[in-house]
Formats: sequence, C-alpha cells, structure tokens
Amino acid sequence: MRRYGSAVLLLLTGGAVLRISLFSELYLRYVQAALRPYLVVSGVLLMLLGLVAAVRGMRHGEDADAEEGEGEVEVEVEVDEHGHSDSHSHAHAHAHAHGGPRIAWLLTLPALALLLFPPPALGSYSASREEAQRAAQGTGTFSALPAGNPLDISVAQYSSRAIYDTGHSLKGRTLRMTGFVTHGSNGTWYLTRLLVTCCAADATISKVEIRGDEADGAPQTDSWITATGVWVPKGKLGTDGAWPPILKATVVKQVKEPADPYDKR
Repeated sequence: MRRYGSAVLLLLTGGAVLRISLFSELYLRYVQAALRPYLVVSGVLLMLLGLVAAVRGMRHGEDADAEEGEGEVEVEVEVDEHGHSDSHSHAHAHAHAHGGPRIAWLLTLPALALLLFPPPALGSYSASREEAQRAAQGTGTFSALPAGNPLDISVAQYSSRAIYDTGHSLKGRTLRMTGFVTHGSNGTWYLTRLLVTCCAADATISKVEIRGDEADGAPQTDSWITATGVWVPKGKLGTDGAWPPILKATVVKQVKEPADPYDKR
C-alpha cells in the first residue's frame, strides 16, 4: 500500500481544491474571487499527477511480483585468508520495496479535512485578535455617493468616509450594510466585516458601532445582520476619536451568511 501513498495524497489534495473552487464557492472563505481559475487549474493538475503516480505504483507492483518469481535471495560466500567462510543473504526483491516513512501518511489528514470539513470563514475570533486600529492622519474629500435611499454600502466604505471625509458625504443619507456581529464592553456591539486583499491571511477589520432603539438586545456573536440607519458623527476626523464610526440603526435584520463573507473596498 505504501507505493500508493503519494498518489492518495495528490488525489485527496486535488479533490479538496476542486471541491471548494469548482463545485462550490467555499474558496471565497480563503481567497479573492479572482483567484478561482488558478485554484481550479491547480486542482486538475494535482488530480492528474495523482493518477500518474497511481499508474506508476501499479506497474512497480507488477515488476516486483515478476522479480519474486525469479528468486528473491542471493547468497554470497566469502573466504578469508584462514579458510573461514562467511555467507551473506540479500533480499533483492524487498530491498527497494519499502516506501517512505509511515508518518508521511499524516499529510493526508489536512487534505481529507478540507475535502470533508472545510473550515468556516474568519469571524469574531479573528476580529478580536486584531488590536484596535488607529486612524491614519490625513483627511480629504470623497466622490459623491450614488443616489437612492437606503443606499447599500460596504462596512469598509462607510468606515473610511466616516473617519476621513471632510465633505461629510454620509450626512443626511440612509445607509444599509451587512456584516457579522461582534461585542465590545459595556453592552456595545458592532457590525463587523473583514477585508481581504489577496487571501484570508492578510485580512483586516472594519467595524461600525450600532446604536439606537434597534440596537437593544444585541444579536448573538458571529450572527449575520443587515443594519439600516444614519451616520452619527464622532470625534475629530482623521483621529483615533473617530474610530470606530457609529450608525444609528432604524432597522436591524438577521440574514444568512453571504457566499462571499469578506468586504469590498
């Protein structure tokens, strides 16, 4: 069975990659949508390499069986200068039959786990590990927001405009955004979203404090909500006092986690 170890590992890994990228949208938990074609190609190549390794393993087994029929043991007799003989036996058929160390099979566990139990997207635990952000110094005007009320806006866009926009483009607008729930101290809670540039490893946090009558009875941590409300100015623009921004909510509705759990700029 050892001769098929590399084939099994390649097939499991390739199958796992294809499962999350070709047959579902689970890959969005880990990387940006633009990387999907590369994942699909990688999965196909891993599957092909696994099939090649399996075929080679079968041929190797057939060759080994053929060698056994010709005799496995060769005895060498050596005679020293005093006339004593010493015999050595060599099991040629088995000398090269051993595969890699058995511990290498442990490498199949991550691939099997990804195939059967893909981990969830980053959530409140990842958000809580990031230290409180400090608003970068420097402010300016932003482009005008599209017409319409309520206006759907990402948490990252809302946060940027609330902290840096000297033109106050959020003022007087009814805004709607979606994210998961995280909790702070003294009963405060936040609508939170993680922003990824390339993959989950570089995720950064954006969050908005939810206030107002609709904020009473905070939803459960990691539950997904859509909040509709208006901007409440806080602190001096471009300083730590402006972060995190506030939304006075008029509607808070629980929703299903979106297929792409990460935010857009």
